[in-house]
Amino acid sequence: MTPRVFTKLLGLFVLLLVFHTVVMEFVFRRMVEHSAGGTLHLLGREALWSGLIALLVALPIAAWVAGRISNRLQRVISFARRVAEGDLSARLEKRSEDELSGMETALNQTAERLGESFAEIESRRQELAAMLDAMQEAVVAITPEGFVRWSNAVMQRIAGTQIRTGRPLVHSVRDPELLACVRGALEQREVRNGRASSLAPGRVFEISAAPLPSGGALAVLHDVTSIEAAEKSRRDFIANVSHELRTPLTSIQGYVETLIEDTHPKPETTREFLGVILKNATRMNRLTEDLLALASVESPDYKLAMQPMRANALVEDAIESLGGMVVDSEIDLEFAGAPDVLVMADPDAMNQVFGNLIENALKYGKAGKRIRIGAQLLPSEVEFSVQDFGPGISSEHLERIFERFYRIDKARSRESGGTGLGLAIVKHIVQAHGGRIWAESELGAGAAFHFTLPLVPRTQEVNEKPEPVVA
Repeated sequence: MTPRVFTKLLGLFVLLLVFHTVVMEFVFRRMVEHSAGGTLHLLGREALWSGLIALLVALPIAAWVAGRISNRLQRVISFARRVAEGDLSARLEKRSEDELSGMETALNQTAERLGESFAEIESRRQELAAMLDAMQEAVVAITPEGFVRWSNAVMQRIAGTQIRTGRPLVHSVRDPELLACVRGALEQREVRNGRASSLAPGRVFEISAAPLPSGGALAVLHDVTSIEAAEKSRRDFIANVSHELRTPLTSIQGYVETLIEDTHPKPETTREFLGVILKNATRMNRLTEDLLALASVESPDYKLAMQPMRANALVEDAIESLGGMVVDSEIDLEFAGAPDVLVMADPDAMNQVFGNLIENALKYGKAGKRIRIGAQLLPSEVEFSVQDFGPGISSEHLERIFERFYRIDKARSRESGGTGLGLAIVKHIVQAHGGRIWAESELGAGAAFHFTLPLVPRTQEVNEKPEPVVA
């Protein structure tokens, strides 16, 4: 019992004694006035009645005070239960300034501080969840029993609806490497690394599973599909370049050794051998130039000198400037028409695009005796085309002919001096212009290569008023 409560109860007891004294005084006065010669029996009876009257008055007062204290304690108990159930917004109403009101104030402050602490924890949890969802890596937390505790949005996209909180991880994912890494982190309490290739079709993930201090484990999956593809492309590129260089180098070395060993070679033999050496050296030089050109257009620093140019002038200029390529081939370059509209283009880059496409048509469409070059207007761009009438290309090759070193007929390509890089260079230049490129063909009916360039916006066309390109 606190001092203030004790003081109140003592004061109530004193008040009751005073009240009893007053009643006794009143009773004795009446006794003296009405029966001065009364007996002791009468005095005892009157004393008994006075005590009963005092008790009857004190009991309701005591019951009222006890009821108030009991009600307030019940409110405190109800408040404590609400806080225990998670209702941190619960508060005790302050009705008076006494000892219990101080306790109620302290409890309200405690609930308020708990609410602020939980709100801060929830805010940090949401921030952490948002950060994990924004990661490119997939993250999943596992309980010590092997159940999914939490997973971020990337993991949910990879695993789909199968991964859910509270479900066993072995029922959510089937990749054995991931399960083995998680099991090692849970059982041996050490970091395990691995590589998963069956979580999603065609994708490869590096796994890092680490134990958590509070139990369980955390697995992080990093998508290395693009890295793997780049590494494979690099290996293939090196292998292709090595092969392309080895062939002419071997030929040059063989002919040079033959000339050195023959102390008195015939002039015609020497001339023939030197011609073969020159041919292979030229082939190596072309390969080197194409490799440099490809490296340039694939570089992030590749810049285009874009300017408005007329589509018909681009086609006419290509036919006129590249006509010398077909002088000795008995092939005609035909102008198939082009719209008189402005497109955004780099003149030098477009000359390289048309040059590579026409050279490609000369090599593989020579049997058709003609090449058609033209363009047509589309809603927001112009579609250019270079068409030959040779044997054509099988459909299975159309999607891959723009890859580096991809050849339909390798023997024929080497015989014609092709490097296998021309169409890859064209693709990168067109894409750098914001255009598209594709091929269409039917066996026996020739092949057509199409690419697009964006139209100049009308406002820019009016403001700039560029001069026509002289073909």
